[in-house]
Amino acid sequence: MTPVVSDRRTFLGSLLAGGGFFLLPGLAAATAKGPALGQPEAFSFDLLKEMARSLAQTAYVPPALPDAAVLERISYDYHNQIRYRDDQTLWADQGKTSPVQPFFPGTYFRQPVRLYAVEDGQARELGFDLNLFEIPEGNPARELKHTEGFAGFRVKDAETGLDWMAFLGASYWRTSGYSGQFGLSVRGLALDSGMETPEEFPMFTRFWLEPSESGDITAYALLESPRATGAYRITSARNVDGRPGIVQEVSAALFLRGDIGRLGIAPLTSMYWFGKNNAFIAPDWRPEVHDSDGLEIHAANGERIWRPLNNPPRTMANTFLSPGVKGFGLMQRERSFEQYQDDGVFYEKRASVFVEPAGDWGDGAVTLIELRTDDEIHDNIGAFWTPSAPAKAGQEYDLHYRLSWLEDAPAAPQGARFVATRLGAGGIPGHPRPPKCVKVTCDLENLGLEMFDRTSGVTVDVSASRGVTSNTVAYPVVGTNRWRAMVDVDYAALDEGDDEPIDLRICLRRNEAALSETLLLQLFPSQLNRLLSARA
Repeated sequence: MTPVVSDRRTFLGSLLAGGGFFLLPGLAAATAKGPALGQPEAFSFDLLKEMARSLAQTAYVPPALPDAAVLERISYDYHNQIRYRDDQTLWADQGKTSPVQPFFPGTYFRQPVRLYAVEDGQARELGFDLNLFEIPEGNPARELKHTEGFAGFRVKDAETGLDWMAFLGASYWRTSGYSGQFGLSVRGLALDSGMETPEEFPMFTRFWLEPSESGDITAYALLESPRATGAYRITSARNVDGRPGIVQEVSAALFLRGDIGRLGIAPLTSMYWFGKNNAFIAPDWRPEVHDSDGLEIHAANGERIWRPLNNPPRTMANTFLSPGVKGFGLMQRERSFEQYQDDGVFYEKRASVFVEPAGDWGDGAVTLIELRTDDEIHDNIGAFWTPSAPAKAGQEYDLHYRLSWLEDAPAAPQGARFVATRLGAGGIPGHPRPPKCVKVTCDLENLGLEMFDRTSGVTVDVSASRGVTSNTVAYPVVGTNRWRAMVDVDYAALDEGDDEPIDLRICLRRNEAALSETLLLQLFPSQLNRLLSARA
């Protein structure tokens, strides 16, 4: 990742995050006939894939940019004044179909995006026109003379007029999830994220939108960048099987123009500033601030992995080998308002997003990218699938997966799950505390542990890449439906200034049988020193 992600979050944080896209002017569903469309042309997903394949055989041509001098002057305030006209809303008068409204370009979103409406195998373009928007006098947007497209689009609920999905910027999109609250984003593709070389951000340059009578919508998208092209089909449905949330079936045909150092498939992008495991690093008054608090992985061998997110002292890229992975996601497990105390953006309502491959993706790893941040306006977390085989020019990928924007993972848990991880001074109360020793305290749901107590032989299976572990214990917390696991990690033997991470692996067992998912926790000595110093 590069600061481009952070810049995007800065804008979206002020424009969109406070309840999703609701800070843009709320428009009622239109009742007029809608916008004028261009001449019909044959369209299908197969035709789109051939277009992407053909483009991959040619040199990349950046899209023509609109009037840069004008866009520079369309600030957040000016952008927020611009309203899409009610009577130009696409599909506003067609029963349960989700109406669509384009976004106006501006300082943060300059690349033009072309939009097409698809019906009965025919596509007709919705061309950019200033007359589609209500622009106040004095707004520099009225001076825009040249652009080949919009900034993106949003999909609204026909009954409430509220947004429930939007595509805006590069290959990003968001949905309102299970609660109506926008949070983390997904992307079409990630190229060299978290590497020393600059990250390349592919862009959706064209969309073909096809509605259904049920109110669902399918977005077909052409992806272009200097080293890749792609054809995407994203079918979105709400409240599948009566379960609140949004489920998307994604098909992607990818074609590489150039070699890729780190190919990121089905990438997720989120924000983690601080939580229970590192509240000491932030000066904020709230207990926790994050869109997601952990990475969940379902391995092909049946193991479930939980990796609490970090705000590390430097950029970190961690890979979790998982051939034939069954799923992974950035999750928000903490659902109590009391743990956030934010009555503006309601982090406890942010959706978890889980990726489930259709078929076997083969050898590879789930890659987690974590950037250091000092505020909540920056996207600093990325997670995606990385194939083991090198991604070379000329390669093609045919991928299918499901995205679930729900309160929790779509698959039921198979054992106790970690729900909170806290750090404090190690050692035994009433005795001198070791100078460089932290106590890791983990709370778990008691699924599968209900019949056990302190005498049942439940143990903490722990290993550490560095340092020495001791004082392990596991027990049910009286008066709750939780268990607690505790372990001390002594890092006094590490050289002064050594800030290589300490990787912990924790699982509850009884007679060698796993009773919980596996917790993977990464600790940094510099942050541990800060914690112990603050509590000295």
